[in-house]
Amino acid sequence: MHSSELTRATFDDVMVPNYAPGNMIPVKAKGSRVQDQAGREYIDLAGGIAVTGLGHGHPALLKALQEQSEQVWHLSNLLTNEPALRLGQYLCEHTFAERVFMANSGAEANEAAFKLARRYAWQHHGENKQEIIAFDNSFHGRTLFTLAVGGQPKYREGFEPVPRGIVHGTFNDLASVDALLSERTCAIVVEPIQGEGGVRPAEKAFLQGLRERCDQVGALLVFDEVQCGVGRTGSLYAYQHYGVTPDILTTAKALGNGFPVAAMLTTAAIGNSLGVGTHGSTYGGNPLACAVAETVLKTVNQPEVLAGVTERHQMIRESLEQMGRELGLFKEVRGGGLLMGAELAPAYAGKAKALMDAALDAGVMILIAGPDVLRFAPSLIIPEQDLAEALERMQVAFTQWVQTQQG
Repeated sequence: MHSSELTRATFDDVMVPNYAPGNMIPVKAKGSRVQDQAGREYIDLAGGIAVTGLGHGHPALLKALQEQSEQVWHLSNLLTNEPALRLGQYLCEHTFAERVFMANSGAEANEAAFKLARRYAWQHHGENKQEIIAFDNSFHGRTLFTLAVGGQPKYREGFEPVPRGIVHGTFNDLASVDALLSERTCAIVVEPIQGEGGVRPAEKAFLQGLRERCDQVGALLVFDEVQCGVGRTGSLYAYQHYGVTPDILTTAKALGNGFPVAAMLTTAAIGNSLGVGTHGSTYGGNPLACAVAETVLKTVNQPEVLAGVTERHQMIRESLEQMGRELGLFKEVRGGGLLMGAELAPAYAGKAKALMDAALDAGVMILIAGPDVLRFAPSLIIPEQDLAEALERMQVAFTQWVQTQQG
């Protein structure tokens, strides 16, 4: 039995109040099913915010972690280790990358990417080339540098001054980029699908245009694939889906399926700018994390898994669009692969959290992306019967919710 002494109230007693977790406390999870302290079961369409891409308790990942735990846990970066070398090798063989830097989180991978972009420009073009172009509504992490690059002022409030030399254009608008682009630009940073900013996919022509503009002024194109990478779009990485290759790519979240691990990928020529002593991470390249991450990539990067993403995408899209038509609930359903967003119709603007709570009450875990967008990021291999059942439960819950709003 799980301790009845630990409740939601314990959180308020011992934790800093920067989160507002729901009342139920999950204690056990398998596949796409999660159980709380009271033994109630939920179907998981949240995936730990696009993290558990292979669901909970995947046998191959358990095996990799257990086997590595019996070998070596930690060494330090004074020595390398076999799992880190295997993971680096796999990433280089299956992406554009020739060099990899390993870290623990998306924010750290982005921090490394932005530092590398500035250092590369400093080495090759001098100290005046240090400006970064990013986009409104983007999200790149919670460190001061990644907050500054992110395009959501609310996250910077009370933490200024943040690093300077960052400007923001409008997502999917090349004219806004042209107004900011100059010889001072060292990098353009973009999420191929904006996650926190409302699940907004980039248009292919927009990403192609960013690639061209970077080439024009000798800037580096950085893709933040922390949320949309590792199979979520139906390709191993979203850049492959779009056919536009960045100079630097960051990956985390689903890379470890919940075990903290991240990586920054780049070319040999650019990676050389991070010479000995220029950057580091105590746990980056940790053997346990790397053993899990390599297994995740090998499991996800199979044709049947990637094809299954597209099939499940269709199931969710059709169900949400039907709900939108029947209930007048959604203005737009959008996203790529299994990173989906449903924007609420004007009549229900600002009510995304209430709908997320209604879904949870009905035994379905979903997410929001701002006050107006429901977000779905389930396991890439969620059994189709689980998915169908979750969508059915949501249909009932949302129908009741809409009726109470109208009543």
